[in-house]
Amino acid sequence: MTFSIVARDGDAYGVAVASKFLAVGSVVPGARAGVGAVATQSFARVAYIEELLERLASGDAAGAAIATTTSADEGRDERQLGLVGPSSAATYTGPGCLPWCGGVAHDSGTAAYAIQGNILTGPEVVAEMERAWLESEDEPFAQRLLAALAAGDAAGGDARGRQSAALYAVQPGAGYDGSGVLVDLRVDDHADPVGEVARLLGEWEMVFGHAEDVLPLEGDLAEEMRGRLARLGHTNEDVAAALADWAGIVNYESRLSPEGVDSRVLDALRAATPD
Repeated sequence: MTFSIVARDGDAYGVAVASKFLAVGSVVPGARAGVGAVATQSFARVAYIEELLERLASGDAAGAAIATTTSADEGRDERQLGLVGPSSAATYTGPGCLPWCGGVAHDSGTAAYAIQGNILTGPEVVAEMERAWLESEDEPFAQRLLAALAAGDAAGGDARGRQSAALYAVQPGAGYDGSGVLVDLRVDDHADPVGEVARLLGEWEMVFGHAEDVLPLEGDLAEEMRGRLARLGHTNEDVAAALADWAGIVNYESRLSPEGVDSRVLDALRAATPD
């Protein structure tokens, strides 16, 4: 009833998951910066998240951590897990999981993944997720997770339909106030949950991201921005100050730069003041 990818890329760990199940993000994913990430699904045992992360933190490899933890669980035959640590990855599908069910795991050293699902339309869901992950190696980590999830969804996903999805990732120093949460998004009940997560990720990056492609605030661009900002009520002749006023209202402060204007902020300003 669920398909997921658990992955590591550099020092980032995360999980992307979708299911015909209400609020899958409240049950399946877990991650801890510097330690690992886990997905527990198919009659999920939520306690597995902390148990497995603790085993990774103590030095266990992913496969050994799963073997030890599931051995003490009488419900293990119906469980499914994905686990990635600092130097290992493993997937587990109990023999009692409902078909189609299965998974794949690999650790290349710099990156790793465990992809798994149950009650899927077929093995092509896992295969397409793996392909999308491998082909997106130049993309930002959260986008890679989303690409894999979207590929699984497009391949058929959960055989029962769509309802919820989630994307959760951690990285040291990332996120709001350096919290370490790179992204934390949940769509609990939606006709197109994976598509909605994709939309929200774009919004998340605008609010919690940092200036990237910065253009100098001078010449024609400065005049254009001064005019557009004035149309929104920000009439300070200092265009940088007017921009800061507007950014504070729309929550784009993290994308401000003393060197100029972030290109995505510029695009948002133009969209807010159509010609």
